[in-house]
Amino acid sequence: MKYSRLHQQHTQLGATFEEITGWEMPVHYGDVAAEHRAVRQAVGIADLSHRGKLRVTGEDRVKWLQSVISNDILPLQPGQGRYSSLLTHKGKMLTYFRLYMQSDAVTVEDVGEIGETTFQVLRKFLLYGTKAKMENCTETLGLLLISGPKAAQVVQSAFGVDVMDLKPVDFVTAQIGGHPALVLCAEETGEVDIEILLPAESLQTAWMSALQAGAKFEIRAIGAQAREALRMEAGIPKAGPDLNEEIVPPEANLEGKAFSLNKGCYPGQEVVARMDTYGNVRRKLVGLVLPDPVIPPHGAKLYRGDREVGWISSAVHSPQLNKTIAFGFPLRDFSTAGTELTVECGDSKHPATIHSLPFYSRP
Repeated sequence: MKYSRLHQQHTQLGATFEEITGWEMPVHYGDVAAEHRAVRQAVGIADLSHRGKLRVTGEDRVKWLQSVISNDILPLQPGQGRYSSLLTHKGKMLTYFRLYMQSDAVTVEDVGEIGETTFQVLRKFLLYGTKAKMENCTETLGLLLISGPKAAQVVQSAFGVDVMDLKPVDFVTAQIGGHPALVLCAEETGEVDIEILLPAESLQTAWMSALQAGAKFEIRAIGAQAREALRMEAGIPKAGPDLNEEIVPPEANLEGKAFSLNKGCYPGQEVVARMDTYGNVRRKLVGLVLPDPVIPPHGAKLYRGDREVGWISSAVHSPQLNKTIAFGFPLRDFSTAGTELTVECGDSKHPATIHSLPFYSRP
């Protein structure tokens, strides 16, 4: 089992832990509703140090990545980022991540908790003779998430960094605890989401600085359970449960976000381009609302009458709606908002209504 450098701080705050991809990480700090409320109303802070992170260096780094990933990174300047995926030759999603362009490297951060998947998959494409080197930084780099309407003020106060005009997936550099850090504009909760990516040895300093700066807003530490509700309310799919080898990017509404149709060849490109040309997406990522207090497991089957039409990929209780919400992948003909389906949970079936995404957006 791996532990974050902040494990002791989490324990002192009363965290309940669970294993996430081989790391013991906080699932909550005793009051999930209060954690959720802090992010929606003021500010929360979360430790994402377990999330997959890697760094690509060498003179061929951009050329090599460009040849294997699904999005176009050639136009990116230092300080800019972009979403992308890595696909099988059948167009299915092996992984989903954000890339951050630096002057001497490209840093990659998984969108989701999928362990070493991205590193292992990319490594298979790193052929002998390519002048690029890949370093797995999951344990050497720490990652904090500061989220909520007051997040930018906390970051400014704690680290002296102005992020007010930062666009999603772009970043600025900073010195935190005597070490270089990236201050990133992420998309995790539907609020202002700022990530701090820095050497693991500076993590405690950054955590304490942020808590101190956020004290006047009653900042709260946020566990995995509240984060899951926040990201699903915001309609954000993630690698692992939602985006995996059962899914092609157009089925997950990732047009214009995670793949390019005109950058040239990459694994799976023909399949994605064909779907775009002929509009023959078979399934669609949708939101669902369940009136019953049941949380369907990943893979729970969706039905229209007696016909099986898809599956649930994620589900959670939404404090915002005070109902169960879910992401699902029904057949395209059953993906319109308002469509009534049923979800099979064990021996029982429960009603579910398709809801347009996101469930919640910041006023």
